Amino acid sequence: MRRGSLGLAFVLRMWAVRGLAPLVPKAQILRRTGQGLGSAIAGAADASTSSRSYEHSQIEAKWQKYWEDNKTFKAVRRPGKEKKFVLDMFPYPSGSGLHVGHPEGYTASDIMARYWRMKDFDVLHPMGWDAFGLPAEQYAIQTGTPPASTTKGNIETFKRQLKSLGFSFDWERELATTDEDYFKWTQWIFLQLFKSGLAAQSEVLVNWCPKLGTVLANEEVIDGLSERGDHPVVRIPLRQWVLKITQYADELEAGLEGLEWPEGTMTAQKSWIGRSEGTEISFGVGSGDEIKVFTTRPDTIMGVTYVVLAPEHPLVSSIVTEENRQAVDAYLEVTAGKSDLDRTAVGTSKAKTGVPTGAVARHPLTGEEVPVWVADYVLGSYGTGAVMAVPGHDERDFAFAQAMDLPVKRVVAAKADEADRTLEEAFTGMGVAVNSGDFDGLKTAKCKKAVTKAITDKGAGSAKVTYKLRDWVFSRQRYWGEPIPIYFPVDCAPGSDPRKGDEHTILFDQPIAVSEADLPLKLPDMDNYEPGDDPQGCLARAVDWRFFEKDGKWFARETNTMPQWAGSCWYYLRFADPKNSEQAWSAEADESWLPVDLYVGGQEHAVLHLLYARFWHKVLFTLGFTKHPEPFRKLVHQGMILGSDGEKMSKSRGNVVNPDDVTSEYGADALRLYEMFMGPLEATKPWQMNQVTGVVRFRNKVHALATRAEEAEMDSETLKLLHKTMKKVTQDMDAMSFNTGIAALMVLTNHLAGLDKVPTEAVEKLVLMVSPMAPHLGEECWELLGHGETLAYEGWVDFDEALCVDDVVKLGVQVNGKVRGEVELSKTADQDDAREAALAIPGVAKFAGDKPIKKLIYVPGRIINIIV
Repeated sequence: MRRGSLGLAFVLRMWAVRGLAPLVPKAQILRRTGQGLGSAIAGAADASTSSRSYEHSQIEAKWQKYWEDNKTFKAVRRPGKEKKFVLDMFPYPSGSGLHVGHPEGYTASDIMARYWRMKDFDVLHPMGWDAFGLPAEQYAIQTGTPPASTTKGNIETFKRQLKSLGFSFDWERELATTDEDYFKWTQWIFLQLFKSGLAAQSEVLVNWCPKLGTVLANEEVIDGLSERGDHPVVRIPLRQWVLKITQYADELEAGLEGLEWPEGTMTAQKSWIGRSEGTEISFGVGSGDEIKVFTTRPDTIMGVTYVVLAPEHPLVSSIVTEENRQAVDAYLEVTAGKSDLDRTAVGTSKAKTGVPTGAVARHPLTGEEVPVWVADYVLGSYGTGAVMAVPGHDERDFAFAQAMDLPVKRVVAAKADEADRTLEEAFTGMGVAVNSGDFDGLKTAKCKKAVTKAITDKGAGSAKVTYKLRDWVFSRQRYWGEPIPIYFPVDCAPGSDPRKGDEHTILFDQPIAVSEADLPLKLPDMDNYEPGDDPQGCLARAVDWRFFEKDGKWFARETNTMPQWAGSCWYYLRFADPKNSEQAWSAEADESWLPVDLYVGGQEHAVLHLLYARFWHKVLFTLGFTKHPEPFRKLVHQGMILGSDGEKMSKSRGNVVNPDDVTSEYGADALRLYEMFMGPLEATKPWQMNQVTGVVRFRNKVHALATRAEEAEMDSETLKLLHKTMKKVTQDMDAMSFNTGIAALMVLTNHLAGLDKVPTEAVEKLVLMVSPMAPHLGEECWELLGHGETLAYEGWVDFDEALCVDDVVKLGVQVNGKVRGEVELSKTADQDDAREAALAIPGVAKFAGDKPIKKLIYVPGRIINIIV
């Protein structure tokens, strides 16, 4: 006999609304015997806590202390067992701490870590801090507080918040990129890159703001002014360290094959790498110079009407005529204040600008002379820094030609008879070659090959593969970052001291690696963190640190620091062996834990982080420091949690929800359950505080069941619902579909709550399934059910497939093809049983009862159709 079922009906409706997936074929379940910690829980809760009421603050504090005291989640490898390395994207410990959007990904990864422990995997689930970065330095500039002090306080806040949410991290492996025994090995990896020729110096054009004393990203420059403060910005060549990621472009693209990553992220990686197959072509200019261009459309070469050089192209100054030099020089000065984003804008919003050099280039196939222009829509850092302009078939070339009154020639048409049709806009599609001499009539693909062969035969170029990917500018003119472990000889007069301002020259062309035995190279203490007006950065002012004497000779340390990307490029490797003082990680640790099996983090910063981390990993793989070619096997992006107003959470909008407030009022498990129940993990969802109470009621019902459980037999309905739920939740855990799994648990909970006698076995299975998502609740209920050890290593539930199949099915009954009713039948019912049951339905009897039946079509488990 069951009690009121209104709650069950409600949850069933909710379950349907949330679109629970139908049951799928049985997944293989690996079950093992429980592994306890061998001791009962000290200081068990008093009777009032462990009976009817659920005091979340006491219960959660109790279990968090237990896990910490007993090192419950310490990662250990056991012989013969499979492993799971579960990793969250490294958080930056900001001063504002967490908001409720941050724990979403951490909760998802923690659920999987707990689930896999119960499936008898050895689990590594660590946490650390991407602690170098600009915010702490800016705070230091404003307040004079050393960045190290600010960062330490921020880490303490983040750690307290994460611990309060019950995440099962192995805190003994905690690390920060600012730890000396961590960045020592970051510097060591840089030295491996340097020794392999993959780290080198280069003069790179950067956006320099003298007022702010810093290099700005393209996105931070608007119409030649800094986004912050509207200060003038100029483009200047600056000595920078560059990592040659382009040498690994093919491997970075090929390595994506076989990874379990979101399709959008895979596409973004490939797009950033930007592999292009085309042709490199040389246009002769002057008495012996050549302008090299790369094009993916060599079939359009007969439509070239001018050639364009980027303002920073090295040939500009040598080929410009004296008549045009003044105009060109003035133009170069103007473009120096524009960012790359401003320069490459397409369309009418940004007018195209440029000036002629007065020089001409010779067409490699026809010998025809075409004018050479300088224009800022071509970038010196992209491709060859020059383009063969085909305005008839390129949008930017067309816009420039229209602005400068340059000729436009059609050499591709959709159909051959459109050769003379005037172009009102660039035709960028494929078609057939027209107005192209010997190439006329060739379709685009064949024409590309024919032109490339002709160019190659003339010695004017060849087929080539290029990449949109650029080498990684690795220098930052900042204080709060890893010092680059390089120094340079200083040329100065005998007896002089460069620290005192004596005349000297730093020989930047002779870089020397710091000895590995002298690592880590630490930052100096400073009182002033302002960047200043020296592009070399504020460390250039720390003269006692920068200059040192060795063997009677002066040397100068590198004053650029590494970008924040550096420390997060390899932290997963250090997590495998964080206390190793002799190596960054051992071969044994690499063999035991790598690669990462599940990597969870937001999508917004993932493209570059993943690209850079994979680059470093592939270099380390090449050098034999890891046996795994890829670092992250499976990648999952959690969706964004918006404010209740549907906008991104931010202080300025006043819509930030602090998880401390939620856990204080409702408990950590309520926060965890709600964030997983809001919708699919990868979806964007608004936070609704009034809906948290729904999962609080669910939590309390589960706890109440644990206090009511008794030895009782399960009736058939309960047994089948239990096994269906175990199957459903297991499948949802494997798919990380936590919202539908929780809905299934709610249905089971309401069913059990309606029984007069609640079977202990059913409640135990329920508690085991709930525990990864609500671990404090799970532990407390497990104790109430009479178990003296943690359930963290109890075996996951196992289900019987036979009990997941219904014996009785509902069939539609048709009369002459029209549905007239429904009937419930056993799956084994024969045709006579089906006929008798169907005719007993009033709606069927009305249309068929007194008429002769010509035929009865019965498909067991599917349909009954009576033909009268």
